[in-house]
Amino acid sequence: MITDIAREPVAELEKEQLLALYRQMLMIRRCEEQLVRSHQAGLIPGACHTYIGEEAVASGVCAHLRREDTLMSTHRGHGHALAKGVSPQALIAELFGKVTGVSHGRGGSMHLFAPELGVLGTSGVVGPSILMATGAAYSFKLLKSDRVSVAFFGDGASNNGAFHEGLNMAAIWKLPVVFVCENNQYATEVPFASVAGNARVADRAAAYGLPGERVDGNDVVAVYRAAGQAVQRARAGEGPTLLECVTYRTRPHSEGMSDTGYRSREEVAAWRARCPIQRLRTSLLDGATATESELAAIDTEIQASVADAVAFAKSSAWPDVATATTHVFSDC
Repeated sequence: MITDIAREPVAELEKEQLLALYRQMLMIRRCEEQLVRSHQAGLIPGACHTYIGEEAVASGVCAHLRREDTLMSTHRGHGHALAKGVSPQALIAELFGKVTGVSHGRGGSMHLFAPELGVLGTSGVVGPSILMATGAAYSFKLLKSDRVSVAFFGDGASNNGAFHEGLNMAAIWKLPVVFVCENNQYATEVPFASVAGNARVADRAAAYGLPGERVDGNDVVAVYRAAGQAVQRARAGEGPTLLECVTYRTRPHSEGMSDTGYRSREEVAAWRARCPIQRLRTSLLDGATATESELAAIDTEIQASVADAVAFAKSSAWPDVATATTHVFSDC
């Protein structure tokens, strides 16, 4: 089934769930905004790919996942890690290179690992999340478990061989995996439409005999509903689903990179106006589901949490140089 981009009403969801989605998106946004400032201040060594503008995808999908479910992600994985349960303290400390980070200061922005939370890793290599999630789903099937695996990947990865191999294998073995393409329309600075014979990624699902759905990735309720159906299918043993979430990053590909020459200021401004957080906020207020004071209280709480996380990261120790080769060589 292919569904076009459409804005969904929020009335059918409970207030508690809507506020949870709002809170999660806002936490991702505030953390990412802080990371932008920290990178500009020279506190973050290496690359920093932010998720600003795409918060609805991670929030809507991960809302359906249990702690024991797994996800694999990309170089732009901060939002996925936070939505799966990684704390702001552990995330920011990792980007600062501190020992209290989620990967103990060894991974940085692009290598976030928290297997105890089901975060099996982020990677700067294009496409491996698809194959890794397929492999995890295969293990779940062998174990006769109802656990679900999720692969997050970008539009550029859908032109990678791993995409075709992963979807085909998952389809023929009916594996419990959800493939989530975050189509932000640019592979670094290359317009996806210019390198894809069919730029509607969800259409490709039919070639492998699995359901494909294309949703507005800036509408968290639409993502939540589509992901809920996909996760339910996987848990029930009905096989994989391909979700294409059409979204947009409003920051440069990576902090410090130029953001001109491949897209216009007008285009970026138009997508900023479609901010997923502001859209849900407006819907909550217009429908009298929440009040200004309730939403302001959430923002104040999150701002304080992020400030505490930065203070924690700054005060944390650097990894001991004597442990530089730990986890590099096996002692077996």
